Amino acid sequence: MLAHHLGSSERNRRYCKTRSVEECEMNLERFLKAMKTDYIDVANVHFIRNTEEYEEVTRPGSILDLATNLKEEGLARLVGISTHEAYLVKRAAEDGRFDVIMYQVNMAGNAVPGRGEALASCARNRVGVLAMKPFAGGKLLMHNRSIKFNKWQTGGPAVKKDAPAFVTPVQCLSYTLSQVGVCTAVTGVSKIAEIEGVLHYLEASQEERDYSGLLKQFEEYAQGECTYCDHCLPCPAGIEIGQVIRLVETAKGGMTEDVKAAYSKMGALVSGCTRCGECLDRCPFGVDIIAKMNEAALAFGR
Repeated sequence: MLAHHLGSSERNRRYCKTRSVEECEMNLERFLKAMKTDYIDVANVHFIRNTEEYEEVTRPGSILDLATNLKEEGLARLVGISTHEAYLVKRAAEDGRFDVIMYQVNMAGNAVPGRGEALASCARNRVGVLAMKPFAGGKLLMHNRSIKFNKWQTGGPAVKKDAPAFVTPVQCLSYTLSQVGVCTAVTGVSKIAEIEGVLHYLEASQEERDYSGLLKQFEEYAQGECTYCDHCLPCPAGIEIGQVIRLVETAKGGMTEDVKAAYSKMGALVSGCTRCGECLDRCPFGVDIIAKMNEAALAFGR
């Protein structure tokens, strides 16, 4: 899958941003030639920092028009946009002109205000989230250190936290891929061993994927909010609790046929919940799971 960032350029062999459509076209031609292809999978509008930039790149004759034209001409399959701001993710998801959004999703930003609403908006509007920085620029993998996480690494205010003694790429990816709206993760690697660590996710056990304890150590959670870690399982009634709550959260801004269909395909529905409370004992984040199951029953009617 090839993504080309319209707006990422270089001058004097150094990276720079550009909003010139002509420069973007020239860079795309060089990219296609270098990659020996005649199309790209994602024509991405590169790195939008604020409302002013969003309006600049989406007005008539802008980079977005270039990306849309590329898709119409068969030179691109999807139109995307990248940003570090949750409010811009939500705006782009509701815009109607984007297929995918690149946005950082990692454990260090779990409690960023507005992030959950932004991701749910993507899911409701069928806009795929390409999750970048699942390792927060590598900082999540720095063990036993006091680390400053910058705004661009979390999507929220800069914070300083003590890294847990041991964090694996599998745990980071498991967290990122479990979040609402996320379709895939874009990882950065610098050596073969790091690639192997990432690919191990595909064969990792549930124990290796468990990230709930890390969120507790980071204090990156709001008490009572589900993080979709599945620590509450197994459910005696066979209900996939985390997935049900994901669908409920997605539907809060408006029920869609996609959400209904996803719920209908689940093996066990919430009507089978016996309110036994076993999940409550297991949940490390104080989620009132029975209340969430009641919400699901009201939302889906069964």
